[in-house]
Amino acid sequence: MRACFRSALMALLALCAAAGAAVPARAQTEAYPNRLVRIVVPLAAGSVTDVLARLVADKLGEVWKQTIIVENRPGVPGITSVAKSAPDGYTLLVNSNGHTIAGAVNKDLPFDPAKDFVGVTQLVSAPQTLIVPADLPAKTVAEFIALARQKPGQMNFGSLGVASAAFLGAQIFRHEAKIDIVHVPYKGSPEAITSVIRGDTQLYYLSVNLAVELHKAGKVRVMAVSTPQRSAALPDVPTVAESGLPNYSFDSWFGMMAPAGTPPAVVAKIQSDIAAVLHAPETAARLTTLGLVIVGSKPDVFDALIKSDTVHNTEILRQAGVTPN
Repeated sequence: MRACFRSALMALLALCAAAGAAVPARAQTEAYPNRLVRIVVPLAAGSVTDVLARLVADKLGEVWKQTIIVENRPGVPGITSVAKSAPDGYTLLVNSNGHTIAGAVNKDLPFDPAKDFVGVTQLVSAPQTLIVPADLPAKTVAEFIALARQKPGQMNFGSLGVASAAFLGAQIFRHEAKIDIVHVPYKGSPEAITSVIRGDTQLYYLSVNLAVELHKAGKVRVMAVSTPQRSAALPDVPTVAESGLPNYSFDSWFGMMAPAGTPPAVVAKIQSDIAAVLHAPETAARLTTLGLVIVGSKPDVFDALIKSDTVHNTEILRQAGVTPN
């Protein structure tokens, strides 16, 4: 009898302990957020990343009834500030898949792109176009490659820095096309686009929605789209793959991350609320006009994508001869 009583008591204590452990996590989630939340964007104002972050922040602030500020801190310092922040869900990062190559292009990086962050959710994906000056003699990808081979080191491609999606896409293109084109970084998309219009830069990766109007106005020419399928917005524009580089495919993604160690319950709440915001009719319509495809993935799915892309893209840049500076 005494043994049975002892066993029952131990089982009861174990059950109470488990229930007690669950209370703090549940209370933590229910209390979050109870103060200002900061979202860091490591790119200049006006970029797709910035516009997306502000749209999400505005709608999420309405749901949470809390102030959410978006802070533009370009480059490594901005990403580092999030990596070093308290893992409590009050400092978040919105970045593109350029995040995954930070270690491949920066020497002595003060953070690890995969290990120092936890994926919250992939917000959207963004098919890219390859835009060139309207008067560039090369009309197709094949002609562009031929021209670049005739002028090694004399043609430029623009990006928003070495950790941007445009840089990654162009480097993959450069490697597969076996051409020598020079990287020119810009502070923001407006400057990079203007450079293409003037003819100072011969290649730039730009989202479909922004490229369409420039293309129709004759300010630039959309030479190709980066995805395996043609864009419905530009049905007459071929893909890179069907234009001479059959193995080429590139799709930009944008997502939210938190410092490693952020409680899973908090991460799950943020993801759940963001998914609801993204699929709300008003937000969805706005994202569609921006040429963005809603994803809203679960934390574990996005976290796995960050880690796999970090390995894969770093290897691609290594093969392309890109070394950390």
